[in-house]
Amino acid sequence: MTLKQIILGFFSFLGIVILALFLFTGWYTVDESEQAALITFGRVDETVTEPGLKFKLPWPIQRAEILSVSTNSLRVGYESSDDGEVTDYNDEAKMITGDENILFVDLVVQWRITNPEEYLFNASDPENILYQASSASLRGVIGSSEVDDVLTDQRAEIEATVLDSLTELVDKYQIGITVMDVKLQDVELPTEEVRQAFTAVTDAREERLTKINEANKYRNQEMNEAEGEADAVISRAEGQRAQRAEQARGETARFNALYDEYINDPEVTRQRLVLETLQDVLPSTELYIIDSQQDTVNYLPIRPLDENRSSSRAAADNAQEDANNGEGGDSDGR
Repeated sequence: MTLKQIILGFFSFLGIVILALFLFTGWYTVDESEQAALITFGRVDETVTEPGLKFKLPWPIQRAEILSVSTNSLRVGYESSDDGEVTDYNDEAKMITGDENILFVDLVVQWRITNPEEYLFNASDPENILYQASSASLRGVIGSSEVDDVLTDQRAEIEATVLDSLTELVDKYQIGITVMDVKLQDVELPTEEVRQAFTAVTDAREERLTKINEANKYRNQEMNEAEGEADAVISRAEGQRAQRAEQARGETARFNALYDEYINDPEVTRQRLVLETLQDVLPSTELYIIDSQQDTVNYLPIRPLDENRSSSRAAADNAQEDANNGEGGDSDGR
């Protein structure tokens, strides 16, 4: 075999190897729930997030690390089975509060990979670092809180404080992870008697909040009714004010008109005012005609005479009607 054949065979073998490497390592696929970090000679050149079939240079020039883009859950403080159910607390769940009480606390951390390069190269086990940071943040917050606050109505504030502390630690460690949310799952006391006591305290506080809400509701209802009545009184008062103002304007205009007429003819206007006043003041007054020329005072009541005259006229009308009815009955008999 000549040297030329040896060289030609070597390059042919090398070409076959390169072709095989390209066929086996020159492509990769990205699903919708994944992202790929394209690494060239140990350095991340590109992050691919669009799903589909992708091509790259063969190994060992380039390689693709497939990472998840979905939200992951990290459990701190308890062991879980394969189906996600809580089986038992671990040592991480036992914590001491600020008032020196022991609690079993477990936490769920929602996180996502947002920087593939930091996630792959800044730490050998980013999830373990996240676990330790979550445990430290939770212990720090629980250790500065009172047991009543943790067991009752301060859980939302504690979760927010843990989230802020954990986010600060993760940003400091630069492990390519972003914490989305944290949730306290179970907070329990170590003994049954203490649990029952704190359960009673919790029920009392809830009842207290219920009573406060009912009192606030009653107060708001009474205030709304009082405001409504006040608005109605004010509205009626404004209406009366407007009515009296218009009435005063009318009386003023009437007085001015009478004054103008009085200036033109004072005597006629005076007599007219006297007659109108008498008509308004004495509408139903009894009238008498009095004669004092003799020793005795003779008076003649006018209104009783009018009433007697009206009664006589009514009796005559009734007699005439009866007579007419009688004649009609005789004619029917004939």
